[in-house]
Amino acid sequence: MLTPLDDYPIHQVAEVMRHVGTSDRNFYDRYYFNCHRCAPDLFLATGLGQYPNLGVVDAFAIVASGGVHHVVRASRELGADRMDTGVGPFRVEVLEGLRRLRVVLEPNRWGPDFDLVFEGAIPATREPRHHLRQRERVVFDSVRLAQTGRWQGSLRVAGETHEVTPDRWWGFRDRSWGIRPVGEPEPPGIRAGEVPNFFWIYAPMQFSGWSILAIVQEDRHGGRLLEEAVRVWPEGSGRAPEPLGPPEHRLEFAPGTRNVSAATLGFAPPRGRPFEVRVEPVVPLSLGVGGYGGDPGWRHGMYQGPLAVEGFTVDPRREADRARLVGLVDNLARFECDGEEGWGLFEVLVIGPHEPSGFDG
Repeated sequence: MLTPLDDYPIHQVAEVMRHVGTSDRNFYDRYYFNCHRCAPDLFLATGLGQYPNLGVVDAFAIVASGGVHHVVRASRELGADRMDTGVGPFRVEVLEGLRRLRVVLEPNRWGPDFDLVFEGAIPATREPRHHLRQRERVVFDSVRLAQTGRWQGSLRVAGETHEVTPDRWWGFRDRSWGIRPVGEPEPPGIRAGEVPNFFWIYAPMQFSGWSILAIVQEDRHGGRLLEEAVRVWPEGSGRAPEPLGPPEHRLEFAPGTRNVSAATLGFAPPRGRPFEVRVEPVVPLSLGVGGYGGDPGWRHGMYQGPLAVEGFTVDPRREADRARLVGLVDNLARFECDGEEGWGLFEVLVIGPHEPSGFDG
């Protein structure tokens, strides 16, 4: 089926635009955003993804406040119109490509709801291609752009409405597409006896006049699978991005857990002096309840029917709820660099053995 997009000279393969250039079921195309007010009290993460080869589009919003997670999530059949970036009460609008986007969660019976506009504080920055093969199969092959910014609009959660203004409310977004595990779990086959292993740090941090984007992925021995560190200046500064060399890390874990209580990131710019950034996670947000693997009944790309919308709260003070707060954790974090305070995301996932961290099981 043709769509209006097919009238534009933007095709990459000999297919209509609604079809991607691979038959891999795990192809995805996703938005991710977070929002906070540079204070350790409230953290919003939201996103929307399309899975063309699974015929699904879904979205989620999680607000962590006072330890409680307020969750709304939705899923529907994708259909033919890839330009339709709405799912139930959710929608994403590109107001100005690579600069301004609007994210909406309409009022609903669960809460929260919001109408927010993101404006980039730095240019959208392409990260290194993420390519990872396990045995003979490519399991990651994706591209992502990253951007820190500021927010304006309104946010309501737990009966309280917040006026969101760009002087106080900062945040981050990424836009990624390609191949990564999504949808219903596949039969493990030859991998059935393998111990899962994944070590990941993602740290986009924003200071008043610049941002740092840092990524680390390692194998069980600490060997690097993906790494990047760059300082990015506002678009009007006239300054090119500054490579910061391979990032180093020292993680401190809460006793008996894999929850990071503090961290230090080290950078050694090829043309500058080495420096460190101290990281203080202040608001943990579990993305597992939004579809990032923590809920076996609701994962990104999993078919939920023609349209499904649901919401709930997760309170770690309730024993039954604590088991739901597993998987990928996005920490709102305070960063300190040479006496300057910054805020941003400190995303950490440690699954299976990781010798440098002292985990052998």
